[in-house]
Amino acid sequence: MVWASWTTPGVFAGRGGARTDEAGVVTGDLTVHTTWDGNVADVTVQYTGTSEWFTVTGSPVPCHSERQSRNLHQAVVAAVRAGGGATVDQGLVRETT
Repeated sequence: MVWASWTTPGVFAGRGGARTDEAGVVTGDLTVHTTWDGNVADVTVQYTGTSEWFTVTGSPVPCHSERQSRNLHQAVVAAVRAGGGATVDQGLVRETT
């Protein structure tokens, strides 16, 4: 079984925050977490320091390599920092940075 995960705490969401399936738009100090199971990447966020995770709208997305999933994680972190109701989409998946 192949898998990997990344967690980035202290991501301050830009104006408009990140859009989630469960809680709508979340703003403020967030933690972004990505888990890759070898086929798809699941991206979630939480208010930093809390225990409840929310699925970022558009997640999961197909990712065919660990590198793609790592790049996706970094792209979502950047999108959350930019705000504007950040979501996950297939366009964020790429092989190289």
